[in-house]
Amino acid sequence: MTATLTLITGADKGIGFETAMALAKLGQHVLLGSRHQDQGQQAVDKIRQAGYDAELVILDVTKQSDIDRAKARIDEKYGYLDVLINNAGIALDNHENAETLSTNVIRAEFDVNFFGTVSMIQAFIPLLKKSKSAKIINVSSNMGSLGLASDPNSRFYHVSSLGYQSSKAAVNFATITFAKELKDTHITVNSVNPGWTATSFGGRDVSQPVPQGMQSVHQGAQQIIKLASDPTNELNGTFTENEGTLPW
Repeated sequence: MTATLTLITGADKGIGFETAMALAKLGQHVLLGSRHQDQGQQAVDKIRQAGYDAELVILDVTKQSDIDRAKARIDEKYGYLDVLINNAGIALDNHENAETLSTNVIRAEFDVNFFGTVSMIQAFIPLLKKSKSAKIINVSSNMGSLGLASDPNSRFYHVSSLGYQSSKAAVNFATITFAKELKDTHITVNSVNPGWTATSFGGRDVSQPVPQGMQSVHQGAQQIIKLASDPTNELNGTFTENEGTLPW
């Protein structure tokens, strides 16, 4: 039986690496996407040293040339892809006033979080269509939920990170759009919220203990792992987290 072939962007650390290691342990062959040769290879070596399958794919989702090169390589070597996990993301604005937030910051966040995700999906749909049962998992955020942001009773009502939040809301809309367009295929498309996780992305010094209120990287990756390894592949067009379904 051929192992599930999974490509994860931004997978050399944090939630991406945790997901890569867990899926490799479950028998999937992981294509570990990283912008950095050295850091990416170190991550791949850790997975291999643990006795599992992984290989490095140099991939910056803001560079179409990188995306095209990765697609061509995977197409030539395997001819298909089973799972695409769009994990790469950045957060550059931290509760800054929208009135003064630089639009350059917002553009940079959209370039990675939204345009990078859409570019990856568009590029890899042909390979995903060659799988018997394929999945696209977009790593989003509860901070991108319009329902939570507009609810006075939600803790996100008082959060203001215009660039990051709007880029993740756009990711969710991409999830809805692609899920509808692909509903008559064997490809499902879903968004996942990892939650506030103890990673450098989450604003934590990773050399320090996990602060109260933050979850571990293991916890943050669980819903992604669950979807990526679900043999039924029934969920489509959803926005979920460990605790259940989130409002768009």
